[in-house]
Amino acid sequence: MFASHTLDQITRRFGFLEARLMEGAPPSEIADLTREYAELKPVVTQIAAWQQAVAQHAEARAMLADAEMRALAEEELARLDAEMPELEHALRLALLPKDSADARPALIELRPGTGGEEASLFAADLMRMYQRYAEARGWQVQMVSLSETELGGLREAVMRIAGEGVFARLKFESGVHRVQRVPVTESGGRIHTSAATVAVLPEAEEVDIDIPVQDIRIDTMRASGAGGQHVNTTDSAVRITHLPTGIVVTSSEKSQHQNRAIALQVLRAKLYDMERQRADAARADARRAQVGSGDRSERIRTYNFPQGRMTDHRINLTLYRLDAVMQGDLDEVIDALTTADQAARMAAMEA
Repeated sequence: MFASHTLDQITRRFGFLEARLMEGAPPSEIADLTREYAELKPVVTQIAAWQQAVAQHAEARAMLADAEMRALAEEELARLDAEMPELEHALRLALLPKDSADARPALIELRPGTGGEEASLFAADLMRMYQRYAEARGWQVQMVSLSETELGGLREAVMRIAGEGVFARLKFESGVHRVQRVPVTESGGRIHTSAATVAVLPEAEEVDIDIPVQDIRIDTMRASGAGGQHVNTTDSAVRITHLPTGIVVTSSEKSQHQNRAIALQVLRAKLYDMERQRADAARADARRAQVGSGDRSERIRTYNFPQGRMTDHRINLTLYRLDAVMQGDLDEVIDALTTADQAARMAAMEA
């Protein structure tokens, strides 16, 4: 069932953290202690509920030997037998290894794929879908960089989203999103298929990823935009090339200083994500059991406008309320992806 020494270790660690925080830990330790305490608290709550049910079950079984108490004991056993599978499942979920990035803010990169201008317009639709979802959850949305086409589509966009459990909720959105609809530029009414790519990266801190100065090349260039934008500005756009990996990041806001900071922030997130992917590859068997592979080229979802449906191909989930989805109502599909991932990881642990 559950290894008692593992449950005891978690409970003891939680008690240590609680005592350390109450007695006044050094300021340098408080953030880490508080984070670990918050992570363990729901686990310890589930452990206590499970252990209490086990103890009550043992007491009720002992009462069966007493003729006067047998009826009460049988009633108690029936209640506990009904409750314990749910308590066991909840504890198994609580004991699943946590993704250390789940609580972090996320950077979302959106780019058009195949499909020309229609792909650019669809990428813009996806950007608004994520903005609405974030706003509905009370998250903070910051546009890190934005490059648009003359028709209002996206050449590229990077958003930073911060709030409670952001990366945990959005991490399964990475991949190729395909759309089937009649483009606004189509006069014949024919349905076109196009695509956009989404990459969701956990935000990295400087302590996570150290980027030596000699590993990057920074180029400045004249920023350009539709409608004569930036015509009178100096060379402010920044392109940073990470020499060891060849990753190139650009930022074209008005301030060159701001562009350097933005480009480094995105580069740091990309390098941190590469490290996470490398660690996942080392656990290839478990990784294959999870939802998606994290491969940016994997087609994960189709948005079919004539039929009003959205299909997530990883879990074979189809929802016939595409309008609501595009308005940011993503909880049903995200909850289903999260549940499927948890089930796959539980199965992998038990195998």
